[in-house]
Amino acid sequence: MKKTLIVLALLASFQVADAQSNVNSAAKAVESALAASQNEKKATKVATWMKLAQAYVDAYGAPAGNVWLGADMTSLQLSMGNEKPSAVEMVTLNGAQYTKQVYENKNLYFNANGQLSVIEVVKPVVDNALPKALEAYKKAYELDEKHSKDKDISAGIKAIAEKLNQEAYNSYTLGDVKKAEEYFEAAYEASAQKPCSQIDTNSLYNAAFTSWSIENFSKAKAMFDKCLGYGYYGDNGEVFAKLSDCVSHIDTTAAGKAAAKDYLEQGFQKYPTSESIVFGLINYYMTSGEGTDRLFELLQQAKTTSPDNASLYYVEGQAYKQIGDLDKAAKAYDESAAKDPNYVFAYIGKGQMYYDKALELQEKAQNELDDAKYMALTQEFEVTLKKCIDPFEQAYVVCQDPAIKSTIAEYLKQIYYRFRDQDPQYQAGYEKYNAFLNN
Repeated sequence: MKKTLIVLALLASFQVADAQSNVNSAAKAVESALAASQNEKKATKVATWMKLAQAYVDAYGAPAGNVWLGADMTSLQLSMGNEKPSAVEMVTLNGAQYTKQVYENKNLYFNANGQLSVIEVVKPVVDNALPKALEAYKKAYELDEKHSKDKDISAGIKAIAEKLNQEAYNSYTLGDVKKAEEYFEAAYEASAQKPCSQIDTNSLYNAAFTSWSIENFSKAKAMFDKCLGYGYYGDNGEVFAKLSDCVSHIDTTAAGKAAAKDYLEQGFQKYPTSESIVFGLINYYMTSGEGTDRLFELLQQAKTTSPDNASLYYVEGQAYKQIGDLDKAAKAYDESAAKDPNYVFAYIGKGQMYYDKALELQEKAQNELDDAKYMALTQEFEVTLKKCIDPFEQAYVVCQDPAIKSTIAEYLKQIYYRFRDQDPQYQAGYEKYNAFLNN
């Protein structure tokens, strides 16, 4: 045992020394490679620029040292040796709790499971190391007339694009959406560089999405249009919905509204079950004065084409709910369940509809000063809330997703608790779901 501890101690001391020297070595390597690239004779050689590119990439990674995403704290304590944080604090990022460890040149963020999720370099060896590395690879490609290094250059560019993409996710997690947008766009552009010449539609979409998030609608539209050009439509046709929204902000004229509608109708033809597209169409038809008949015509066409598609009936239910026709919505949800008795969202949709309506009635009752009207609203609230029980119970039975099942159980627990004094069955229901959630 003593021998083992001595070995581990020696390993830690070597790792600390390595971490301390990596940054200095990386800086010297960049300095040397940069000097070579400025030498008139050496600057004509492909190897000079390949070496400079790699030096920049190494400099980019040097501050992180012996850490890696996904590692747990215990593993990093060993790999980092005596490199200890100067401060540890709890922070909230995008609604999630993280443990932040502060070091001289970086901050490490660990998620609730104790895994490293974000590496934030605060003291880089070289500013803009990745873009500079990319420029060096581009120069190497220009000089390589025989294309003998295409494979190596392509691999180098691909690695840079991946690192830019990771930086984008880091920035997004840290709440800097503008910086995330810049990194996603840079990752897309890097991948497209020769000889890599890959179209990274995922980074392009993310660049468009983050641009849309910060309300740079013109730039977002240009990138979403590129997505369409590459045949990339996002999750369930989200590109069409986002393009429609961009256009509606850019051009508020009748022509702009028509263009926004066209994107939605194009999207609907490919993705008739997309709620983003359907709700966009609802909003358009309700605000344009054209009415919603056209929307339900489109839904009917889709059902004719795919009569056994349960999700189409669910979306129809969502559409009727959106315009306030709860009876037709309930019928559509029931038809969805009839098409596929295991389609959990048919039951969830119906239950959620009644639950939302019950909350609306409860709020009205709380604001009502007239006693008679208050009692009537309270009674209607209770009747409506009880309507949630059956569809939520059915959803609970067929649901296979643990997270969704827990959410359904939480709804049922709350509803049964409300009525626990009215009937023993409600008390039993409360106890059942309370036990499930606490198990």
